[in-house]
Amino acid sequence: MQIATWNVNSIRSRITHVTQWLQDHPVDVLCLQETKVIDPDFPLQPLAALGYHIYISGQKAYNGVAILSRKPLESCTTGFAAILGKTDLDAQKRVITGIVDGVRIVNLYVPNGSTVGSDKYYYKLEWLQTLKEYLATILPTPMVICGDFNIALEDRDIYKQPDNHDNLIMASPKERQALQEIIQLGLADAFRKFTPDGGHFSWWDYRTGAFHRNRGWRIDHHYLTAELYQQATSCIIDTTPRKLEKPSDHAPVILTL
Repeated sequence: MQIATWNVNSIRSRITHVTQWLQDHPVDVLCLQETKVIDPDFPLQPLAALGYHIYISGQKAYNGVAILSRKPLESCTTGFAAILGKTDLDAQKRVITGIVDGVRIVNLYVPNGSTVGSDKYYYKLEWLQTLKEYLATILPTPMVICGDFNIALEDRDIYKQPDNHDNLIMASPKERQALQEIIQLGLADAFRKFTPDGGHFSWWDYRTGAFHRNRGWRIDHHYLTAELYQQATSCIIDTTPRKLEKPSDHAPVILTL
């Protein structure tokens, strides 16, 4: 089974990129983030024509997640409320999950946090704590938790090691600790199973020619439960779509089980 995650930064703007990529890489499941469209306006037809069942949770202009699957999903839900009963964090469409071939796939778009110490930063920390509770509730089901985490867990996930993390959004100590606590539920980073060295990134800022200079961050992840981690045979970042005209600032990350 191949499962990919990709922050497309607007599915309507990037629909041609996505359909072409799926023709070149006909993965079993594609998890999308930052779709930026309400559900009635999601471009279903081009994706359905490629043989995908499409599950969506979107909002206008911001956020939004979707799962495309060659097989129908079982038990598809959105948000935290379906598991935890909490609804205060579900106004922002950031969580969608379903089961295929006995594997629960959890697709996430973690808040960015804006700047350390801001209201959005503390919202991000609250969101991550709620995510921890959510995942703890549905474990130990075999799971792939993937998406745009907006966190570089280690310095090797950033093109340049920072002198001070305290005010560095996406790498501050509290963000990293929150993600570490989630991983400690019994998860492992699929990419690091195969690629221990630095210099491999999934996001590059549009500014300052970051992609061409490979000044990126690795913030798009696949975290696996123990059984699936043992079954993983590959996890790669496909930088090809980032080279296209008007690309997403993220690249797809493909997991093979």
